[in-house]
Amino acid sequence: MPEKGLFLQNVIAVVWDFDRTLSPYYMQKPLFDAFDIDEDMFWREVNALPDYYKRAGITVQRDTCYLGHMLSYVREGRMPGLTNAKLRELGGNLVFYPGIPELFELLRGVLLDPRYVESDLRLEHYVVSTGLAEMIRGSEIAPHLAGIYASEFVEEPAKPGANLSGKPGMGPISQIAGFLDNTTKTRALFEINKGVNKEHSISVNDSIPEDERRVPFKNMIYIADGPSDIPSFSVVKKHGGQTCAVYEAGSKASFDQALSLQENGRVAFIGEADYREEKPTYMWLQRQVSRMAERMVAERKKTFQSKVGRGPNHLSDAE
Repeated sequence: MPEKGLFLQNVIAVVWDFDRTLSPYYMQKPLFDAFDIDEDMFWREVNALPDYYKRAGITVQRDTCYLGHMLSYVREGRMPGLTNAKLRELGGNLVFYPGIPELFELLRGVLLDPRYVESDLRLEHYVVSTGLAEMIRGSEIAPHLAGIYASEFVEEPAKPGANLSGKPGMGPISQIAGFLDNTTKTRALFEINKGVNKEHSISVNDSIPEDERRVPFKNMIYIADGPSDIPSFSVVKKHGGQTCAVYEAGSKASFDQALSLQENGRVAFIGEADYREEKPTYMWLQRQVSRMAERMVAERKKTFQSKVGRGPNHLSDAE
């Protein structure tokens, strides 16, 4: 457990889902295009996998079984030679909603107010996704991110008895290195909250008082598009953070889904997935960053004043 005062608690974290939140498409689309794979057919197969494997008494996770199916496509020559480097390259083809990536720097600009600069307040953006980390790393938004939590692959696995002091072999992806599903996304939120990504001596399972964590949840904004993010919405909202559900412009089904989340108390705000300056979603995000910054400055001032022992004043003749 870190010593008291390890973190200044001067960070506001904006945490983003990816698919249908930052991008109008599932991020695997450039991958399917590159290998001439029928995207609809792939997802139909994936959706059928839980029932297929259940007949053999095997339970697979609906959120992440697509990863294993991708490896089957590689193994069967449908995505020949797919490497992590190729995934990163294809990430450069990802398409984003209007206002992205400009929004990232515009929100940081909120903290250029001299009062916030004096308090050394900072804003960090994170992506927490069930998608592919390497594609996000290769995308246009990567330079704006303080961290990426997503699924990853091993290329050449270590052989039994191998010398593990060297560098892993390179080649087509062949194993799942790690993954996030819609429930374990909350683990990533706690890692950001506790500062595990910045102080490697800390484990996400360490007990750290809320007032000693790097990014208290009340300094966090979580943005996503659907019911699958309810566990993450709940964690952030329960601990005093802000939550936003976005919807596709012109889609009644997407709007109804977001509205249902708001009506059921899951999110504080719903807005169109259009992040340009003149749009309501940008204005709401700007307002939340500004309000958090104001509160953080006020809390610091209050803490400072509580620790100052006031010296005696001169008494007037009337006293």
